[in-house]
Amino acid sequence: MFNVEMYNGTREENYELVKKQLHALLNGEKNRIANLSNAAALLNLFLERINWVGFYLLDESNELVLGPFQGLPACVRIPIGKGVCGTSARLLETVRVEDVHQFPGHIACDAASQSEIVIPLIKYGQLIGVLDIDSPEKNRFDELDQEKLEEFVGILNQFL
Repeated sequence: MFNVEMYNGTREENYELVKKQLHALLNGEKNRIANLSNAAALLNLFLERINWVGFYLLDESNELVLGPFQGLPACVRIPIGKGVCGTSARLLETVRVEDVHQFPGHIACDAASQSEIVIPLIKYGQLIGVLDIDSPEKNRFDELDQEKLEEFVGILNQFL
């Protein structure tokens, strides 16, 4: 059902396809962990030039805690306001970083990461967590990635 060869259109067409695939994967499933796991796996298959994709979820201690992901082992807990993920969670907005080494307070879970995009998961006005995607190349994520990944998260939120 899913293979890399299917993403052979324009970037916009490929993003539309991956959003349809996400909806098909999640339709009818209510388990948050299962849905986040499939979303991470789908993005890992779809996105090129990344080295980590996954979720950090807000827990009762008001910290972001590692959730389903694809990639190397990662930091387990991130305080709100710390690093790119914590900043996105505090601001409740997407944070796109061209060079993580220039980001104040960056948390280096993987030394190979050079750029990052973090999109908050917000449901009914409340933070649930964040989608975090890292790349081993600088300036990997652009405005189109941000727009389409925010739409991807919008679909995902319907199933959380």
